[in-house]
Amino acid sequence: MAAKKTAKTTPESAPKKAEATPKPAAKKAAKKAAVKKAAPAPAAVKPAAAKKTPAKKAAAKPSLDAVARAAYLNYRNRVENGLPGDSHGDWLEAERQHTERG
Repeated sequence: MAAKKTAKTTPESAPKKAEATPKPAAKKAAKKAAVKKAAPAPAAVKPAAAKKTPAKKAAAKPSLDAVARAAYLNYRNRVENGLPGDSHGDWLEAERQHTERG
């Protein structure tokens, strides 16, 4: 039987380093493309469809000022009507009212 020849790695058959790594010009172009993708689009260029509000507004929390005003109104209503309760309950009720409105 004939002996099998083993493949030897020669510089000609080894992958060239220049082919494996991108050229500096390609690196710069890729970096510029990444920067352009990361930059936000100007407000004037946004399409009209992007202006629509999402259907789920319940996920957004109301501002603290809005909840504080509603809690104060709940407190005033509770005191005027002589109902039992405390400030914490007024606050929780105000938050619940704001999340229901959406």
